Parts: sequence; C-alpha cells; structure tokens
Amino acid sequence: MKRSLSKNNVINGVYCGVGAASLMLIPLSPSYGADTLVEALSGGKVSGQFRYRYEWVDDQTKTKNADASTMRTRLGYMTGDYLDISAFLQFEDVHVVGGSEMYNSTVNGRTEYPVVADPEGSEINQAFLMYKGVPGTVFKYGRQAITLDNQRFIGTVEWRQNAQSFDAFTVTNTSLPDTTIFYGHVSGVNRIFGQKSAQGDLDMAGELLNVAYKGWSAGSLVGYGYLMDYMPAQPISNTLSNQTLGLRFDGGYKPESMGTRFLYTAEYAKQSDYADGVSTVDGDYVNLMFGVDVSDVQLKLNYEVLSGDGVYGFATPLATLHIFNGWADKFLVTPRDGIKDIFLSASAVVLDGINLAGAYHLYTADNMGYDYGSELNLKVAKKINKSLVVTASYATYSADTNADNIARNATGAAKDLDKFWLMLDVQF
Repeated sequence: MKRSLSKNNVINGVYCGVGAASLMLIPLSPSYGADTLVEALSGGKVSGQFRYRYEWVDDQTKTKNADASTMRTRLGYMTGDYLDISAFLQFEDVHVVGGSEMYNSTVNGRTEYPVVADPEGSEINQAFLMYKGVPGTVFKYGRQAITLDNQRFIGTVEWRQNAQSFDAFTVTNTSLPDTTIFYGHVSGVNRIFGQKSAQGDLDMAGELLNVAYKGWSAGSLVGYGYLMDYMPAQPISNTLSNQTLGLRFDGGYKPESMGTRFLYTAEYAKQSDYADGVSTVDGDYVNLMFGVDVSDVQLKLNYEVLSGDGVYGFATPLATLHIFNGWADKFLVTPRDGIKDIFLSASAVVLDGINLAGAYHLYTADNMGYDYGSELNLKVAKKINKSLVVTASYATYSADTNADNIARNATGAAKDLDKFWLMLDVQF
C-alpha cells in the first residue's frame, strides 16, 4: 500500500516549512521586517533536561546481572508565533556514564546481560510546525509527541531514556463546550530502540481519533478509534495490522458530607483485523478501577484484561507500556494466552513532600486460566527544588511454577525478574 505521508517527507516538510516561515518574515520594508523577525525569535522558549538513571536487573534467564548507568540530555526551542505559526525543535542524546555497557541495550550485542532498552545515540526527538489560526484548533505537522488518555494505546514511553515520537499530522479542536476532538495521521514511529536498531523505526499508515467530553461532574467520557496499518518488512508485521474501537469513562465523586473522594474507571475496547491484518487478529480489552482518595492517600483496586485465545494476545505496541502490568516489564508483549491483572495500588504524600507509591499484582492467563505469577512494586520520590526530582523504585516479579506456565512461557512469564532504579531528573 502506498502511504500518503512518508516519515522522511514529514521531516523534510518541517525543514522546508521552517524555511518558508522564515521567508515570510523577510520584510517589505526594513523596519517592519526586522521588528517582526526579532519578536518571533526572542519570543521563543528554551527547554531542556538532564536525566541520569542507574538501572539494575536480575533476570533468571540470564547468566549476569545488568548494571546500566545512562544520561539523557534534551535541548529544545519553541519559537514565538508569527501569523499564528510557530516551530519546535528538540534534540535528544543518550550516553553511558562512568564505564562500560554492562547491559544489553538491544544494539550493543551484549546478550549475556538482561535487556535495558536504553541504547546510546543522538537524534531529533521532535521537529514540527504548529498553526493556531483557526479558533479553538491546533494543527501540528512533523515529528511530535502524542499522548492519548492514560497512554494505554498511544504514548511517548518517557520512562525509557530514548522516548518514542511520531511522524504525523495532527489536529486538536476544542470548539465544542467541554469537548476535545483529536485526529492524527501517523506515517512513522520513532521507537525507543534508536536509529541503530532494526526495531527502531516503524513505517505505517495510522489513523487516530479520540473524542473526550468533560462536561459532567461525575467524570469524563472518551470514545476512540485507532487504525494501525503496518507496512511490509517492518518491526511489526503487516499481518498484525488492526483496528481498535473503545469507550472509556473516568472520574470521581466526593459527597458533601464526607472528606473522601471516590474514584472510578470503566473502559472497554474491541480489536480486530484491519488492512493486511489476518483474521486471527481479534481480542477484547477491559479496564475497571475503584478507589478512594483521603487526605493525600489514594487506594485503588484495579482489574485489567487483555484477552488471548492461545494464538493472539490483544496488542498495544505503541503504548507507554512500563506503567501497565507491573514495573518489571514482564508483559510488554501480551502473551498469546492473554493476561488478567488484578492489583492493589496505593500512593501517599508524607513528611516534607515525599511521594510514596506501590502496587501488588496477581497475574493469570485469560486463556486456560493458569497463574503467571505475582509482582510487588515500590517507589519513593522527592522534589528537591523546582527543577530537580530524585526517584528510587523497585520491582520484583515472582513466577508461578505450575506446569502450564512452564510449558507455555518457559523463557517469559515462568521466570523470576527483579529490577531497581535510581534516577535524578533536572528539567528547565
């Protein structure tokens, strides 16, 4: 299938567009042009980040533990507006700090170590033109970050040092009361594995539609449709092309006579084959949550199902996967038998602004109903000042040794995994 918008054309279009916008600033008279150009450039904003992270991994399937010490550096600039047009350019660099790569970055060949998907490299993370000349509407064209809802289907994977971005044309409209309509045509995905990896760039023709209504005090209602047409000879096979249609309700309620706020979420999505996708691409997604929020303490009981029939597991490859199904990242790819995740999560703010969070997961297979295992997640974070946040977190996955799990997931869910992270994040 011929794509209407290729990845290279997107980026080339941004560069040409920036040049065209610059030409528009050339004055008809010297005084007007100089003032306009200066205002557009000086009215911009510089942004940046230095994020150091140490990640330790003990994977039962490997002979050595991983020790990954990496730094992410970002530098971005958003221009001021001229004729309602602005441009954004952001560079991103990931490098090993303080020694050799004692981990499998997915491109360094060190397969004796567990995977820590933070390969070294430098690239353009975002480069887009933005137009706001239509009331209540924002147009973006180029390489950009896209996050929808809780990022279960579309996200930037900010947890990894090399974030995910999209080569796309997007439109966001807020003209209707309490309503946000988002549409995006995606021609390419710049994945976390980097440009040196065969898994790094994904060519596709994706159509994203997300409509959110927030006019009710009880919560927000979101309807969405994501059509994923993967091109042949890509990291994701074109036979896995799919369409996902879903509905999500998310909100909270606080009775006037109580100091407790009740939290709830209900979501369902149906996934089926699309374009070159085969008929076995078929699945269901369910997400239910009930919780309470009392004096900076939140407790939530969660139930999430990604169906599986022994052949196909419900797929969300463009999601920010780390925040789902446990921080140990044991289920980044849904098993062919699917997954049912029942978990209790808690968070609190204590002492002088120290944030604590944790969760305990019980995982079972949607198909056949056997146990995968359990997982404990713990995190502590402290904002030192307006720019610096320090975070430490830990995840331990304990596999169940039942016969079905061992037979069907010998190198996956049937093996233990432990991870620890220490992160210092400076943003400006």
